[in-house]
Amino acid sequence: MTSTRPPLPATAPAVPIDPDRAERAKRALELDLEYVFHSWLAQDGRQPFTVDGGQGSWLWDGAGTPYLDFSGQLVYTNVGFSEPRVTQAIAAQAARLATVAPQHANDQRSEAARLIVERAPGDWFRKVFFTNGGADAIENAVRMARLHTGRRKVLSRYRSYHGNTTTAINLTGDPRRWPNDYGAEGVVHTFGPFLYRSAFHASTEEEECARALEHLEQVVALEGPTTIAAIVLESIPGTAGIMVPPAGYLRGVREICDRYGILWIADEVMSGFGRSGRWFACELANEAPTGAPGEWQPVTGDAAVPDLITFAKGVNSGYVPLGGVLVSEHVGATFGTRPFPGGLTYSGHPLACAAAVANIGVLEEDSLIANADRLGREVIGPGLRTLAEQSGLIGEVRGVGAFWAVELVRDKATREPLVPAGAAGPANAPMAALMKACMSRGLIPFINGSRTHVVPALNITDEEARYGLALLGEALAEVEGGL
Repeated sequence: MTSTRPPLPATAPAVPIDPDRAERAKRALELDLEYVFHSWLAQDGRQPFTVDGGQGSWLWDGAGTPYLDFSGQLVYTNVGFSEPRVTQAIAAQAARLATVAPQHANDQRSEAARLIVERAPGDWFRKVFFTNGGADAIENAVRMARLHTGRRKVLSRYRSYHGNTTTAINLTGDPRRWPNDYGAEGVVHTFGPFLYRSAFHASTEEEECARALEHLEQVVALEGPTTIAAIVLESIPGTAGIMVPPAGYLRGVREICDRYGILWIADEVMSGFGRSGRWFACELANEAPTGAPGEWQPVTGDAAVPDLITFAKGVNSGYVPLGGVLVSEHVGATFGTRPFPGGLTYSGHPLACAAAVANIGVLEEDSLIANADRLGREVIGPGLRTLAEQSGLIGEVRGVGAFWAVELVRDKATREPLVPAGAAGPANAPMAALMKACMSRGLIPFINGSRTHVVPALNITDEEARYGLALLGEALAEVEGGL
């Protein structure tokens, strides 16, 4: 991919000289096309981008061409690529004990669990059940909820994504569920608050919040409260659009759950570990906007805290696959003398947990949680709002921390999406053109539906972030000019 690119930011790393890089990348692509079966894609005709290395917020291809990563890959490289404190921790653990079965105690697993529990919101989380990733965290959290309550049904929202295993994909509320949904998993979908495309004909965030909560409670009543085990919500929906919940919504969910003996499962797979400028985005339940762009402040009253929290991705920035469930004391007590009927061969894998321990250390030592919050308020948010004023394609920008979505439309007045839901082939041509326009400029975007998301590493520099926003602006102008 070639294009005239502006000079790289001064903070961009120098790509190491490697005479074997081109041949290695060529061989990687050949073998990929012949042997690898890719997820979410038709297999014929694909041409994956071949990555040969990376550092910080940058990747490079087989030609040594650098690309700024605005995708966080799948929104998980919270500390960026090749962070030495994490890679060294993995190497040291591999040299000492590369693997051990989950029934044995291991210092890295134990320490990772302690660090995660101590950073959880509220004061009632006591245990961590480790998994291999986010989808199996959701599967096991729902199983815990069903066994704890003795109920079967689970509520989730449209415009959501919870994973690709059976229960998780049925909980999902975007088009990826459609070919996988047989209506047999006890899942009922509801509308969550989303003022830009309100299902409730609301005109303010306050109205949207109140009507969404009324709708949720009505669904609970009509489905039968005594049949519902849990309400599963991404604290901030991720791939479905990064809709930050209005003030009061998550507290209202907590109140509904308490009224009917339902558990609240917060899906923090994407939004946790600093992505939202907080350790966990469900902390927004106890905050409210100040009125200044991107600023929130604590609210009075008892804290609203979930019963179970699922996590993955940012817990160790994806250096080794890891996920888990934070288990509250009252749910955990159900399994004090009753075995939990579930487990995974690699639960709490020592290499993954060593990466988590080091990753959490980096997040703290480098103040990356606060930095993500600042990036959202001072750099990404203002930059995207400026782009929205300049572009005829941007209907709305929204987000918090290092977690932003750009909603693309054909018409700002009607808010018609740039492409239909689930679009593929010719129907998806504008978004395919945006991907090409970004990549030709050296920017790796995160595109889903009629949106591009801005979800970089939490330690991206201000200069790099502004550089990426400028490239995104150029790519959007190119696409708009071609419509």
